[in-house]
Amino acid sequence: MSVLDTLNSDLKDAMRAGDKAKLEVIRGLKSDIKYKEIELKHPPTEEDVIAVLTLAAKKRRDSIEQFRAGGREDLATKEESELVIISHYLPKQLSDDELVGIVTAAIEASGAKAPADLGKVMKEVMPKVKGRADGNRLREIIAAKLAG
Repeated sequence: MSVLDTLNSDLKDAMRAGDKAKLEVIRGLKSDIKYKEIELKHPPTEEDVIAVLTLAAKKRRDSIEQFRAGGREDLATKEESELVIISHYLPKQLSDDELVGIVTAAIEASGAKAPADLGKVMKEVMPKVKGRADGNRLREIIAAKLAG
């Protein structure tokens, strides 16, 4: 079952259950996916849908950080609950150990030696972990490997 099919099924279930929070999030995701479809001028692939969901999750993480910095815990809590719902549809995230292994292989493949080579390594790693790792977390691991 594709992610889009799962979203449609969960949308119906949320309507039946009267789960307004989940319903709102799923409708927003479906809207984002529809905009992506219009942009692409063809139905989105599974990879396109995952990219939309990843972007939505990233927006929520950034919002949580900003709301906490601004002292708005109520809004941060709302964003966290939305992030939990979105995360349910994303592929399983890679562990730090798995990321370190991928990063180590990419550093060797790209010949990176200094922190200035971070871009080379990111370019090598991102296609391999697309949708399964947060870019900021990945950047921190690469920077630590190149510095040490």
